[in-house]
Amino acid sequence: MAYTDIDKPSDYFNTVLYTGNGSSGHSITGVGFQPDMTWIKIRNQAYDHALQDSVRGATKDLEPNQTSAEDTRSMLTAFASDGFTLGSDSQSNSNSNTFVAWNWKAGTSFTNDASSTGIGTIDSAGSVNQDAGFSICSYTGTGSAGTIKHGLNAVPSVVIVKPRNSSSEGWSMYHKGIASDAETDNIRLDEANAAFDNAGYWNDTAPTSTVFSIGTDSATNGTTNNIAYCFAEKKGYSKFGSYTGNGNADGTFVYTGFKPAWVMIKRTDSGGNWNIMDNKRIGYNPDNNEIRVHESSGEQTSDTLDILSNGFKMRSASGSFNESGGSYIYMAFASNPFTTSTGVPATAR
Repeated sequence: MAYTDIDKPSDYFNTVLYTGNGSSGHSITGVGFQPDMTWIKIRNQAYDHALQDSVRGATKDLEPNQTSAEDTRSMLTAFASDGFTLGSDSQSNSNSNTFVAWNWKAGTSFTNDASSTGIGTIDSAGSVNQDAGFSICSYTGTGSAGTIKHGLNAVPSVVIVKPRNSSSEGWSMYHKGIASDAETDNIRLDEANAAFDNAGYWNDTAPTSTVFSIGTDSATNGTTNNIAYCFAEKKGYSKFGSYTGNGNADGTFVYTGFKPAWVMIKRTDSGGNWNIMDNKRIGYNPDNNEIRVHESSGEQTSDTLDILSNGFKMRSASGSFNESGGSYIYMAFASNPFTTSTGVPATAR
C-alpha cells in the first residue's frame, strides 16, 4: 500500500517570506515552481489580504477578507518560473515591511463547453493540477441551479467561490467537514460567523469527480463572472476534515498523515476566527502564529497549536480553536508525508 501520492509536497504548495522594498519589479523567488495562485498578507501591519491567480490574470486582485469586487492593481504583476514579480502597491510591497505569500500550482489549462461535452450545465474554463488535487475554475452564472466542470477527476472536498464583479457578495465555501449538512450549509471566508443552512448555495448536492453543483443564490450563481477554487484530498499531501474541541490546553490531536506546512481552521457551530498557521513564520512549536483570514490585522502572537510529523495538536482552549464540544473544520497541506513512497519517515519539529 502506498504511503503517499506525493513525495515532495513543495512541488505543489510552498510558503515564502519576504521583505517589501516599495519598488516595482521586486522579484520574489524560492517558491520552487511557477505558482497559479498566490495569496499575500503583510505580517506586521493591518492591510487587506491579496489573492491573485493565473486564470484571472496576475494583476487582477481579490481580497479574501473583503466582499470587494476584483480590481486591477500593481500588487503582483507577473508569475515567474520560481515565484512572482511585485509592483509598487503597498499592500504587497511596502518598503521594509514583512510579508508572507502562500503559493499553489495548477498549470494545465482546460475549457468545457457544457452543451457539447455533456459535462455539467454551465460552461467553465480554468487551470488544474490533478496530481495535487487543485483547480481554478472561471464561469458565468445563470441564476438557475446548475453544475460546473472542475477538472480534478476526483471529488473535491472544498470549493470556494467569489463573484468577481460583485462588491456585495463575499466568499462562499463548501467544505465536506461541516457537521450538520455540508451540501446545504455554507460558510463565508470573509466573516467570523458560524456555518448556516441555505440550499441556494450548493443546491443540496455533493460534488462529484467531474462537477460541483450550485443553486440559485447570487453568491455562487449570479449572472456575473465567478471564480472557484477547488481542492480534492491527496494522500500524504492534503487533508480537509473536521474535529471536536476538548477545551484543554493539552488539546485535540488531528491526524493528517503528513507534517503540515499550512493549516487553516474555522469553528462552524458558532462564531470564531478563521486562522492560518504555516511552517515558515517563526517555525517552531508552539510559536505557530496565526493570521486571521477575515481581518486585515497583522500576525497574531498567541500559541495555539503544535505542528507534528503526522498532524497537529491544539495547545489552546480558545473558542476559535478548541472549545469543549465545539465543531471545527480545517484545510491542511503538507511539508512532508509521514512516510514517503520509499518508506522514509518525517521528523517532528
